[in-house]
Amino acid sequence: MNKDTNQIMALLNAYRMNGLGNNFLIIDRRNNAIELSKDKIVSISNMRIVPFDQLITLEKDEKNKYPIKIFNPDGIEVTACGNGARCIAYLIFNENKQKNISIKTKERILTAEIVGKQNVKINMGKPKFGWEEVPLSEEMSTKEVIIDFLDKKYGYGFCINVGNPHIVFFVKDCSGIDIKKLGPKIENYKFFPERTNVTFAQVLDKRNIKVNVWERGAGQTKACGTAACAVAVAASIKGLTDKNLQIHFKEGNLQIDYQEEIFMAGPVSEVKEIKIDI
Repeated sequence: MNKDTNQIMALLNAYRMNGLGNNFLIIDRRNNAIELSKDKIVSISNMRIVPFDQLITLEKDEKNKYPIKIFNPDGIEVTACGNGARCIAYLIFNENKQKNISIKTKERILTAEIVGKQNVKINMGKPKFGWEEVPLSEEMSTKEVIIDFLDKKYGYGFCINVGNPHIVFFVKDCSGIDIKKLGPKIENYKFFPERTNVTFAQVLDKRNIKVNVWERGAGQTKACGTAACAVAVAASIKGLTDKNLQIHFKEGNLQIDYQEEIFMAGPVSEVKEIKIDI
């Protein structure tokens, strides 16, 4: 019992993992389906005891599929998290040595494969390009989106849905972008009814892109799997790169292979089991 709030506290099994510095708190709800309200998730985030970019709940298995729910630190449920799904796949592999794993998100089924020591490849499915699919608030070309407060040097934004909404800008120097200033303004811009993830991308050559990422509801992050997918698809369609390329983050790279579907591969951390009071 928490004497200050008169609420019964529950001690839950949880895990800490990361993909290239993209931090996750994974709460196992397979045997204890305690509810996590928006306010509770915000409270866990604010305590900073277990810092996370996303909180992921692992739900009860469904016919050889592993359902998950994904929440940003602001408590809002989101539909995709590529690095998080890769971490879940590695967690399942650690439990039962299953190398091929199907993960069920709110938006799609993702198939993952363990391809090396702490290396996971995942099929993120097909991207969506329609303005209603991104979604945008009004009809427009998703390949040439103009944000009116941005200088011309940032060019057009490329909007795409890879399980969640993204806008990508190709610039000469992504590290020089003040993303903490521009990120939240673009995330909440009038065109994006569900807000959007924001990436400034710098093409190094036909096989390599460096990125600076702002995630909706989480802020600037060291890595973002769906952003890597969005950037690779946008660059390929614009003719800036090949379809098979490396996306460079601060702590490592993700390999993206875009055909009709998007395949993403890269490292994950070891699993750290913890207990957490809810």
